[in-house]
Amino acid sequence: MNRPTITPRKPPLGFQDVPKHWFAGEAVPSHIANGVNLLFPHGERFFVRSVYHFLDRIEDPELRAAVKGFGNQEGRHARAHEDYFDTLRSHGYEIDRFLKVYAWISSRTEKLSSPKLRLATTAAAEHFTAIMAEGAATEMPFDLVHPAMRELLLWHAAEELEHKSVAFDVLQRVDPSYRLRIAGLAMSTAMLSVWWAAATLMLLRQDGIGPLDALRRLRAMRTAAQAAGVKTPAPLGKRVFARGIREYLKRDFHPDKNDNYHLAGELLARAESARKEAGRPSGAVA
Repeated sequence: MNRPTITPRKPPLGFQDVPKHWFAGEAVPSHIANGVNLLFPHGERFFVRSVYHFLDRIEDPELRAAVKGFGNQEGRHARAHEDYFDTLRSHGYEIDRFLKVYAWISSRTEKLSSPKLRLATTAAAEHFTAIMAEGAATEMPFDLVHPAMRELLLWHAAEELEHKSVAFDVLQRVDPSYRLRIAGLAMSTAMLSVWWAAATLMLLRQDGIGPLDALRRLRAMRTAAQAAGVKTPAPLGKRVFARGIREYLKRDFHPDKNDNYHLAGELLARAESARKEAGRPSGAVA
């Protein structure tokens, strides 16, 4: 399977009209999504540093071009999600202390890790984000999402699919060790799951919602949706982490074995529709 051309696109910016609870009008799904949004800017800049560290060892011109496209896309993702942070602040959420702690601990972990482990961690994280991107196209009820956030998430998902194999291919050129690959998987799983949960709980707490209450609300939403005949995605742990780990543990794993590049075009078309619905200027997903 040939990797598509990796095209950095103008990011959607400006989220002033996004309401406090923009996913189905509910706090819990909104904050689950907000939680991972808070991780993206610092995390994606880490991904770029980790891959670019080995750029001088990549002789294949096509892979070198893909690495540069990957870096440009991830940089724009970071900028767009940081722009959304101002909306969270405007709704009264205190996020800066969390962001400071997250950045400090993540940066210390980065400094203590070898360049190869950082690359392996990035390759595994990109597998998780590719699964989330595929789910955006096939499972998530985005008709319940505010159009400005729908555009942001669909645009981001499309580009994650386009560059899903870049970090893994660089890792295979640098060091194809299975042990290193699994060490990166362990690091990525721990960092993503712990920080995502921490960010989500931090936001929910500011809405007066505890963990048990959040679970009860999610169950009630799922029961109501099923009673109405609405398809609901599998729980996050099963849909992203269990599937991602199971696939990545296979010795012959490669991101391209999942034939889903075509979904990027579908996601971009839906992002363009969301842009028009939100009344935003043209060109954000061009």
